[in-house]
Amino acid sequence: MSGLILKLSPKERVLINGAVIENGDRRSRLAIVTPDAHILRLRDAIHPEDAKTPVKRVCYAIQLVLSGDSDKQEARHPLLRSIEELSQVFVDPDSRKHLDLASHALLQDDHYKCLKALRALLPREERLLAANH
Repeated sequence: MSGLILKLSPKERVLINGAVIENGDRRSRLAIVTPDAHILRLRDAIHPEDAKTPVKRVCYAIQLVLSGDSDKQEARHPLLRSIEELSQVFVDPDSRKHLDLASHALLQDDHYKCLKALRALLPREERLLAANH
């Protein structure tokens, strides 16, 4: 995580190595220089009860790695398998691009980029699920 820059909105909360940190009244920027620090923006966090769809379940699993609640090496293969399963459903070129970015980021241990790429699929997943009901 060396070189990670967090841009925080006023009163935004972030989990850093198990501690919840709340920003003050102004926007701020934090440089995280400790390698392998466990960091999760709480505004991006998916609650366990909300991880009911395939994309949300994968995002939640990556979130557990980011928070330090899951070992990144142990999670790598199941996450790659899950991303591969998503690629069976999301076949359009733009979705494939996001899935490729997620896979590549995961292989590079860049879980933030992986989560960001997968979160882009959430609106598409919602539309697909709504169309099937």
